[in-house]
Amino acid sequence: MKITVNKYVAAEYELRVDAAAEGGELELMERATKEEPLTFIFGVNMMLPKFEEHLFGLQKGDKFDFTINNEDAYGPYMDENVIDLDRSIFEIDGKLDTEMIAEGNMVPLMDSDGNRLNAQIVKVGADKVTVDLNHPLAGETLHFKGSILEVRDATEQELASLMGGGCGCGGCDDGDCDSDDGCGCGGCH
Repeated sequence: MKITVNKYVAAEYELRVDAAAEGGELELMERATKEEPLTFIFGVNMMLPKFEEHLFGLQKGDKFDFTINNEDAYGPYMDENVIDLDRSIFEIDGKLDTEMIAEGNMVPLMDSDGNRLNAQIVKVGADKVTVDLNHPLAGETLHFKGSILEVRDATEQELASLMGGGCGCGGCDDGDCDSDDGCGCGGCH
């Protein structure tokens, strides 16, 4: 069976990015293994379009090795997406959770339109918290290498979960995409 729209896909892979240090070695950013593979429904906007383009037509056992430039991945890194927010936004009852609101941590935020987004804490000051709204892989060229472990028709339950059934990437109301509730979501990638 070949990868096409509405197929359930399981894959193992390594994602590497160009290392900033001289020497040109690629830095490992993410790994999905046979034991904990990437799973998704193909063609339903769960994955980067260019990622899916490279997997289209592959079948179980096929290997892949491709590169996606930053323009086709998460875009360029934009300095204007690093902003200062009032510290009070992060306080509960006048206190800051210093374990959660600490440099390097990712925190969920909501914009004025109610859209959820993640931000990385850059700096915690006396009055302001500096956050980076860029995707962690913004500005990076992505190098994927792996193989297809499984291709099958998605079940009705898996497809229904994508329509707001409480699970699926972008629909995890409780933030627990990796739960064993049978929703078929192997985590949001």
